[in-house]
Amino acid sequence: MQELSPAELGEQLQDDDGPLVLDIRHEEDFQEWHIPGSRNVDVYDELTDNPEQAIEPLSVLPSDEQIVTVCAAGVVSQTATAVLRELGYDAVTLTDGMNGWSRVHRHAEVPVDVDGALVQVARPGKGCLSHVLVSDGEAAVFDPSHYLDEYDTVLDEYDAELVGVFDTHAHADHVSGAADLADRHDVPYYLHQKDALAVDATPVEDGQTVTVGSLDIEVVHTPGHSEGSVSFDVEGAALLTGDTLFHDSVGRVELGVEAGIEDADVEGNAATLYESLQRLLDCPDDALVLPAHDPGSPEPPVAATLAEVRERNDDLGRDREAFVEELASDIPDHPPNFERVKRTNVGQESVPEDELAELELGPNNCAAE
Repeated sequence: MQELSPAELGEQLQDDDGPLVLDIRHEEDFQEWHIPGSRNVDVYDELTDNPEQAIEPLSVLPSDEQIVTVCAAGVVSQTATAVLRELGYDAVTLTDGMNGWSRVHRHAEVPVDVDGALVQVARPGKGCLSHVLVSDGEAAVFDPSHYLDEYDTVLDEYDAELVGVFDTHAHADHVSGAADLADRHDVPYYLHQKDALAVDATPVEDGQTVTVGSLDIEVVHTPGHSEGSVSFDVEGAALLTGDTLFHDSVGRVELGVEAGIEDADVEGNAATLYESLQRLLDCPDDALVLPAHDPGSPEPPVAATLAEVRERNDDLGRDREAFVEELASDIPDHPPNFERVKRTNVGQESVPEDELAELELGPNNCAAE
């Protein structure tokens, strides 16, 4: 059976003449989470029960494009590929389906004026953004996924020695690889104590400065999304805002409460987040805002100045009362398995390695809107 790796598909989709991605899952699954630009033909049941019943709906596809079939794990889509090839189509299967797509990482430098390099590592299938700061042969990694080799690749590319790993907070949509990456390199893992409930981490606190090479990183405690959320101010030129501030929204405020790890209420968290945002808005207008997530399929580098974020982010224009009311009342869909993911990242649960990929499957829903 001919297959295409998720990494290869990611590269091809950057071209205007990329393949047609055919998602054969149920429509509701497709609507919840899919590869941007893909086409849904819901023939999952037909392919499972009687593949001949899928011939007619699949026969209307364009014949002049390569077709990449997609399902959840790359199994039923193999049947789709076989049917299409019998019909004369140039069809291949996406290896491991959406599970495989979730593992894709890409990186690029952020155009920021610092004495060194800031590399953004994007995970388009999850909407996750992490960062590697390099200066004078030293490096720090922020908000890494548990696919550690992706970060070692960047370190090797820049010939840099890792000196610290940071999480902006205990994430709710993906399992952090920060502690494991720190262990691999025998360096400190930095996390605010309010989120390190049962994690062996080096605590960071508001106003603290950590130096990487010749660059100073200031810790700004910005709770609200989680009690231990922090942002990292790199020389006033870049703000790594985690899930506190996105380009078009802000972090949601109920996940820690509903996961049972915060003794707080949603309204109180919203008010706290409002105050945290005011601190960030005091930063220079030309500072680049670099969040830990982008709900689209991010192509690095994803960056915007604070002035640009002010213009496009409606949440920042609300007064305190309207802000609290909006965030406390308008609750979007939760990230899949967020309770287990959150508990894992604060150290209250351990997930076997072979269950991590399935645990993380699904869209990124960490923004309030």
